[in-house]
Amino acid sequence: MTAAMGIAGMAGAIGVGAVFVGAGIAKLRSRRVFPGVVANYRLLPEALVPAVAATLPVAEVAVGLALIGGVRFAAVPAGLLLLVFAAAMAINIGRGRSKIDCGCGRSELRQPLSRALVMRNIVLAGLLVPALLPQPPFASAQWLIGLAAGAALYLLTLLANALAALAQGPLAMERNSR
Repeated sequence: MTAAMGIAGMAGAIGVGAVFVGAGIAKLRSRRVFPGVVANYRLLPEALVPAVAATLPVAEVAVGLALIGGVRFAAVPAGLLLLVFAAAMAINIGRGRSKIDCGCGRSELRQPLSRALVMRNIVLAGLLVPALLPQPPFASAQWLIGLAAGAALYLLTLLANALAALAQGPLAMERNSR
């Protein structure tokens, strides 16, 4: 495997891992409202909602830390979670229920479901594929490049989420109604 694929794998794992850790922590901080977000998707039996709402944030933090820590096979549950989230969003969009909060992270930056969020999750899952490949021993410069690229991926994801949430916020709605 080339060094470039190793760097790409490291960048994907670190960036997506940070996304998972941030989302999980935000959900843990919003423990009281998160079960409502899970229930609002209307995909689970009502009896499972509390267990999923309690378990999902912890799982996200654990998977994220494993990705950041270099546990190669953590990319499998991470990718599966991202694809399940994308499917849940797509199902609700297909049902005409795009106005519900995605539950992607920070409750103060609520985002309604959108095709862009579905694609974001699919792309993030795809970025984990190189992380599944055996990693070559890195020189320190390659390690730093992978770390910087992973941090950039995380920051770009945060920026995209914030901009999407702000575009749907009250100020944007007020401006659009004029």
